[in-house]
Amino acid sequence: MKKLEQLYEGKAKKVFKTDDPNLYIVDYKDDATAFNGQKKGTIEGKGIINNRVSNHLMKMLEKNGIPTHLVEEISDRETVVKKVTIIPLEVIIRNIAAGSLSKRLGLEEGTKLKHTVLEYCYKDDALGDPLVNDYHIYAMGIATKEELDLIAEYSFKINKLLSDYLKDLNIELIDYKIEFGKTPDGTIILADEISPDTCRFWDSNTGEKLDKDRFRRDLGNVEGAYHEIMKRLLGE
Repeated sequence: MKKLEQLYEGKAKKVFKTDDPNLYIVDYKDDATAFNGQKKGTIEGKGIINNRVSNHLMKMLEKNGIPTHLVEEISDRETVVKKVTIIPLEVIIRNIAAGSLSKRLGLEEGTKLKHTVLEYCYKDDALGDPLVNDYHIYAMGIATKEELDLIAEYSFKINKLLSDYLKDLNIELIDYKIEFGKTPDGTIILADEISPDTCRFWDSNTGEKLDKDRFRRDLGNVEGAYHEIMKRLLGE
């Protein structure tokens, strides 16, 4: 497969066309950003870890009935994915209060929620990715009720699969952000990534943060936390 011109460069990844019109190549970067790009830095080796961890988790989800964009990992940093049009929603699932939810609702970080929370943010950096509800989504024509129902169903199923899988590795899944895309025939599939950039992972025993919060909050040992996740998931 031939890598052609770059289509897009985001905060964490570059996307390239290939000689197959239905396939793209995603190249993961070491660049790190937080607070909608206001804080910038580099986490050495992050691109490799996120590529490999994300693919590992996507394969597990695919085996359990969640359709994903994953086709094939072709190098430490690069993966072939199905061409999709990203639905401009960040889908956030929260099991334990942390981050913006704690601030917004005055819940102490680490509070176990009595019910899993599903939130949507409209993907628009200029607007700061504002929170939206179902009615905003229908009103803006982002997704139909049937499409949003399917996204919610997939999101809760992913939560159960990921939580159970990670618990066995002594990792508590606090919350995470996922994105979905539409293939050319309109099928909705899981896209983007599942990694320490997009999930809050805490050590089940110590509560140690093993994710991008170490970068956001200047907690130190950011690279060590990312490597720890890869070690627990892939044994490396």
